[in-house]
Amino acid sequence: MEIHVGIKAPNFTLPSSSGRDVSLEDFMGTKVLIFFYPKDDTPGCTIEACGIRDEYENIKQKDTIVFGISADDLNSHHSFIKKFGLNFELLSDLDKEVSITYGAWGEKILYGKKSIGMKRMSFLINEEGVIAKIWKKVTPDKHASQILEAIS
Repeated sequence: MEIHVGIKAPNFTLPSSSGRDVSLEDFMGTKVLIFFYPKDDTPGCTIEACGIRDEYENIKQKDTIVFGISADDLNSHHSFIKKFGLNFELLSDLDKEVSITYGAWGEKILYGKKSIGMKRMSFLINEEGVIAKIWKKVTPDKHASQILEAIS
C-alpha cells in the first residue's frame, strides 16, 4: 500500500520507552507526529531529537503527541533518552515492520552511496487518524520548526 496524504494512517502497536505498548489507534482525537530516524545517539538523529525535545511543550500545547521510531532496542532508547533528556517516547521497531509499512525502511542514498536502512521521514496524523502531512526528507536541524508550522 502506498502511503500518502489523505489516507487513514496504518495502525501499529510497538513497545515504548515508557514500558508500555503504544498503539496508534489509542490516540484518535489527538494529532500524532511520528518521526522515523536511523539510529539512537548519532549526530543527525541527536540534532533532530533534541530540536523536538526543545519544542515539545509548544507541540503539546497544539494537542499533538510525538513518537520517535527506530529499529533500536529499548535499552538503546533508554540510554538515548537519559543522555539527552528527551521528553517524548521512543518506540522500538526491531523487525522493521512498521517502518516498511510507512515506507521509512528501504533503499536510500547517503553521500552518493546506495544502502538499505531507515530513512529520516515524519508523518503528521490528524485527529481522525488520517495522514495530514508527510516529510519525506527531513532536515534534522529544521524539523522541530517545520512541525510547529504544520500544526499551528
